[in-house]
Amino acid sequence: MYFPHIAVSSEILPLKFKEIEMEEFASIQTQDPEVFAILDGERTRQREGIELIPSENYTSPAVLEAMGSILTNKYSEGYPGKRYYGGQEYIDKMENLAKRRAKALFGAEHVNVQPYSGSPANIAVFMAMLDPGDTLMGMKLDQGGHLTHGLGVNFSGKYFNVASYGVRRDTGLIDMDEVRDIALAQ
Repeated sequence: MYFPHIAVSSEILPLKFKEIEMEEFASIQTQDPEVFAILDGERTRQREGIELIPSENYTSPAVLEAMGSILTNKYSEGYPGKRYYGGQEYIDKMENLAKRRAKALFGAEHVNVQPYSGSPANIAVFMAMLDPGDTLMGMKLDQGGHLTHGLGVNFSGKYFNVASYGVRRDTGLIDMDEVRDIALAQ
């Protein structure tokens, strides 16, 4: 399905959107002018038109600031209080705040404010490349892997045979000889 991009005068765009300026990207401009030029081009494209793709949005400067905050550094799969990785207390607080606000806004009893992750991408690759019962290799979850790489509670661990590898205790690095041996044993 094709959704056109309609050129418009910047006069009709919301004031908050027009306030998004490139000064906030000064460090990118210094460190990588090519990336900066691409970002600036996209900003201009968005300012001069209205995108009619349902999944796109004109985000407010406050949302852009929050999305570019220190929270971006944190990986937090799972639900508040039941995450797969440690150090989640502030992520949990932020998600619980978003849930409370969404429930109040929509008058809902339950909400899920989590965006999609890389899991759907992994599903697409596995379903395109493997048949049920085929073997996949993945790093163990407790050693840096992802739950879609064969964890038993995940679809990948239920539909495929799993050959897991880890890291060396003495170095914390993947032992590629071990990976080769596990792969050859399959």
